[in-house]
Amino acid sequence: MSKPDPTQYRPCVGTMLINAEGRVFVGKRIDTKEGDWWQMPQGGVDEGEDLDRAMLRELHEETGLTADKVAIVARMEEELFYDLPAELKGKLWKGRYVGQRQRWYCVRLTGSEADIDLEAHSHPEFSDWKWIEAEQLPAMIIPFKKPIYEKVVAAFSDYTGA
Repeated sequence: MSKPDPTQYRPCVGTMLINAEGRVFVGKRIDTKEGDWWQMPQGGVDEGEDLDRAMLRELHEETGLTADKVAIVARMEEELFYDLPAELKGKLWKGRYVGQRQRWYCVRLTGSEADIDLEAHSHPEFSDWKWIEAEQLPAMIIPFKKPIYEKVVAAFSDYTGA
C-alpha cells in the first residue's frame, strides 16, 4: 500500500492527556448529532505552526489547560492518516481535504482537575469530560477514527498501563 498524498489531508495534532494514575481524558463532542461519541483533544495545525505549539494551543482551546499545567511525556514519530466517510467528504474544511493526517502526543496533567475548563474558548468542542482507561478509547470514538485510536493506545501503553 502506498503512503497517502499528505497534501490531501488536513494537518492535525492529537493529545492523549493522562492523569497521575494513567487514566485518559475524553470529551463528549458537542457537534455530534448521532451517537454518543467521545474523543481526545485534537485539532488543526496552522500554516507554518510548530507542532508542539499547535498541540498546546489546541489543548488549551478544548480543555482550558495551559502549558504550565501539563508536561509532554511522549510524541508519536509516525504520522497517522484517516479518511473521512463518503457522507462527510466535501463538507468539512471547505471540501479541501479527504481526511486528516495526525501527530499524536502523550501529555500528563501536572496541574489540578480544577484547571480543566471546557468553556475556555469561545467555541467549546466538548459538553462533558471524564477520565477513562486507555483500553476503552477505541469503543468510544466515532467508528471511522477507531483504527487511529487503536494505534495511539498501543503507542502510549507504557504511560497508561494499556
